[in-house]
Amino acid sequence: MTLVAGIDSSTQSCKVIVCESDTGETVREGRAPHPDDTAVAPQEWAKALDAAMATAGGLDDVAAVSVAAQQHGMVCLDDASSVVRPALLWNDTRSADAAAELVDDLGGAGSWADAVGVVPVAAITVSKLRWLADFEPRNADRTAAVCLPHDWLGWQLAGGQDPSTLSTDRGDASGSGYFSAATDSYRRDLLSPALRGRTVQLPRVAGPAEQIGETRSGAVLGPGTGDNAAAALALDAREGDVVVSVGTSGVVSAVSAIPANDPGGFVAGFADATGHQLPLVCTLNAARVLDATASLLGVDHDELSRLALSAPCGSDGLVMVPYFEGERTPNRPRATASVHGLRLANSTPAHFAHAAIEGLLCGLAEGIDHLAAQRVTVRRILLVGGGARSRALCELAPTVFGAPVLVPRPAEYVAIGAARQAAWALAGAVEPPDWGRTPAERYEADPAPAVRQRYSKVRDLTDS
Repeated sequence: MTLVAGIDSSTQSCKVIVCESDTGETVREGRAPHPDDTAVAPQEWAKALDAAMATAGGLDDVAAVSVAAQQHGMVCLDDASSVVRPALLWNDTRSADAAAELVDDLGGAGSWADAVGVVPVAAITVSKLRWLADFEPRNADRTAAVCLPHDWLGWQLAGGQDPSTLSTDRGDASGSGYFSAATDSYRRDLLSPALRGRTVQLPRVAGPAEQIGETRSGAVLGPGTGDNAAAALALDAREGDVVVSVGTSGVVSAVSAIPANDPGGFVAGFADATGHQLPLVCTLNAARVLDATASLLGVDHDELSRLALSAPCGSDGLVMVPYFEGERTPNRPRATASVHGLRLANSTPAHFAHAAIEGLLCGLAEGIDHLAAQRVTVRRILLVGGGARSRALCELAPTVFGAPVLVPRPAEYVAIGAARQAAWALAGAVEPPDWGRTPAERYEADPAPAVRQRYSKVRDLTDS
């Protein structure tokens, strides 16, 4: 039996999945937590990876490994290969003003959409580099190379000695703000101005199934990718499949042959891990809305679901706009959460729980609309991520989305996607191995357009 491993270095933790290379059957797994911050020393990811690998029984017997990770994080290295400063993660909003400035510098959002398919917001790497240049110029001067979290972690597995050996892939590079998924090329003419004229080394962009090196134990190292591209690979997503992921962030994405070009900045023109496009909408507020609501009500997640499902559709007019951490889509980094339509009749824990979940889903439903506006075909909606473990979220999703929803069985899809990529690199085949499609539970309910109508009326009343 040949084994491969997939690594998911997410915002909150590191997961390692060891699979059988031909079938994808999980053999063993492990995990370890990450620090809870928006700026994290990359060495903490390496420590968590070591711990997760140990929990998974080690990787000495695996033939290939790939790393998938949270996107956009800014990792800066000096000319001695040392990390310059803690990495700014995607959910660090200090670069919001820098993003707005970059948009203006290029002549508006449409110019960025034409150039790279991505309009800078606080989350995007290029915005964080402008912030670095303006607020930490000495660190910007020290920076010789810039990479993304998955790039750095894969480089560490291969020894991490020389930045010239850094590699990335289209999927992760497309979220940087200085790589075009439409042309498969870096836009250094955008990167240098972002750094106020400085030049830095960037990772080589590897092919979808390329062997980029070996780990210290001699395993083949696959190219790795960003977390959303890895999840799509695990789910074997094809054109017509829209994947809605409810994790730390909320993501709505779809495999497509058409590069996205959205001057409104709602849809990012990302790439997938197979050579196609992956137009994507990302929100800041997703599963943590469930966490925050459960905490406010003093209940666990099972009770939160029970409460939510005991209230009527529409929460008797109660509407929550759940911008607990600001928001990325729409681009409102300083927004706050708000509640509207509060009356004595709906002032109950059940109504509050129901409104929170409907608000979360309304933001994701708008993401589906934005994809459709980019000529993305919507045939199936797949609901995944930690939030999909919520019974209430699954049952309410069809009412808000206005369509049936398929919920694949809970699994670590990002890590599984990385493992499938590792198996693909090991085989050297034209297509990824056929691991079959994951069984899914189907949820159906009558659409409730009034829920979204009420949400859209109050969404922009919140503080910005």
